[in-house]
Amino acid sequence: MSTATGARPRWVDDEGAALSAVARDFFETEVVPHLDRFDRQKHVDREVWRKAGALGLLCCEVPEEYGGGGGTFAHDAVVFSEQARSGDTGLGNSVHSGVVAPYLVAYGSEEQKARWLPGMAAGDIIGAVGMSEPGAGTDLKNVRTRATRSGDHYVLNGSKTFISNGAQCDLLIVVAKTDPAAGRDGISLLVLETAGAPGFRRGRVLDKLGMHGQDTAELFFDDVLVPAANLLGEEGAGFRMMMRDLPRERLVIAVNAVAAMERALEETITHAKTREVFGAPLFSMQHVKFELAELATVVRTSRVFLDDCVERFIAGALDPATASMAKWWLTQNQCDVTDRCLQLFGGYGYMREYLVSRLYADARAQKIYGGTNEVMKDLISRSL
Repeated sequence: MSTATGARPRWVDDEGAALSAVARDFFETEVVPHLDRFDRQKHVDREVWRKAGALGLLCCEVPEEYGGGGGTFAHDAVVFSEQARSGDTGLGNSVHSGVVAPYLVAYGSEEQKARWLPGMAAGDIIGAVGMSEPGAGTDLKNVRTRATRSGDHYVLNGSKTFISNGAQCDLLIVVAKTDPAAGRDGISLLVLETAGAPGFRRGRVLDKLGMHGQDTAELFFDDVLVPAANLLGEEGAGFRMMMRDLPRERLVIAVNAVAAMERALEETITHAKTREVFGAPLFSMQHVKFELAELATVVRTSRVFLDDCVERFIAGALDPATASMAKWWLTQNQCDVTDRCLQLFGGYGYMREYLVSRLYADARAQKIYGGTNEVMKDLISRSL
């Protein structure tokens, strides 16, 4: 794995570098040539998931006894980085391997882990998380989806929106209230196996500004029966579990942000040195050189901060406030950098056939999901 400086981060060892090379080749050969088709159909082919699983690119941090790679967060992070650098945002691996699998590893019973994780690692089972609702996005305490215990099942009712992998998911972790009177202590996580589940319905695959290849969908639950054995962790512990795991999700977003802005800068430098304007390379203009110098500085400092956060996370020392700093600041930088890079391409930058256009459009959601950047700043302020 290379960075803006050409050197690999300290958290990437030889094994991680080898995995990064496999991931880079995979995205270049199996994904990038099909991006336009994936965009049109609003999802990535299932066979792509299976090929990624066969190469060991899914669930890298999951222990080997459950079919995973037996690695650390660093191994998943190099895969996320190579995907972001490739310009693909369709394969929802950041959610599948970066969010769903860690929830199952941390809170699942032995039976649950043995039943679901091997299929996820192989790409046969696609995972998703149902958090956001029409009236409850970042404010998870106010979810309206209900799960009422009835014998050896929960009866699930409600809806979710903006769900990544929602149109294809086989396994869905649903955030629901099992005790509405208990506030945040009445929220639980239920794992729904979607295949043939009566009352479970997928709505629209949403038409988004960017990330067109990602199957972001609406989901509906009408008296859906979920076995009580599919409760993840303890009843009422869902909110606390999410709060413990959100720093990971925010770090995953930050990893993608830095890799994407590094690629945008590389593309722009190449363009500036090869594009002629008024008989000379674009790069010969002082304004362009100064602009690129500023962008290179932003990207370099972003990389240094991210690498420190990744090292802290691997060591178990990344606090929630710093994770929130990484999420808001790095995604803000990502949007700023890609915008300024696109400007240097002129009219060509606005064309979807140019990678910088895709990087620009796809970047915008980064400031919204995983907790809006405004919420991140509020969380940070509480630690001051």
